Amino acid sequence: MVEALAVSQAVLLVLVVALTLLVFALARQIGVLHERVAPLGAAREDGRNQLFLFVSPSCPMCKKLLAVARSFMRSEKRHIWLALIGDGERSEQERLVREHKLEAFPYVISPVVGMTYQVGKLPYSVLIDERGIVRAKGLVNSREHLESLLVAKETGYASIQAYLDAKGADAAANGDRQARAAAAIEG
Repeated sequence: MVEALAVSQAVLLVLVVALTLLVFALARQIGVLHERVAPLGAAREDGRNQLFLFVSPSCPMCKKLLAVARSFMRSEKRHIWLALIGDGERSEQERLVREHKLEAFPYVISPVVGMTYQVGKLPYSVLIDERGIVRAKGLVNSREHLESLLVAKETGYASIQAYLDAKGADAAANGDRQARAAAAIEG
């Protein structure tokens, strides 16, 4: 009886050690895979912002914007990493890449990414900062729209309307303080 107990304890010890080694091996492999295939929108190790540009082969404005985006990236490549995102037929997407010479940019074909970022109309862009946080998003039809995403990130205001609303609130608060100060002087 004692021998059977000792044998079972030895077998259990060997199994526990084997399972522990297996867990460490799997954890290491998961780390390696995560480094190789970072999820879209995850923080980048190089410190650059990510710009997702959602396009479609059937969108005329998207096709016009692609040349603008290439030019924009030439001037901003130190600060921004661009990924083009589309959905639909793979053959159409590949033709768009060839026709517009976009081989230098990552091109993701996935409807899930568009749904995740709530893309309703095209061309649409999402700016994600170096920490993986969405800082600005919206329709983009020109270089100025692309640049406005960077300005939104730098200023902390998602849109010009948000900026004006905040400044209006500041002005109203200043007006209230001035009115109270005038009342205190008069009273």
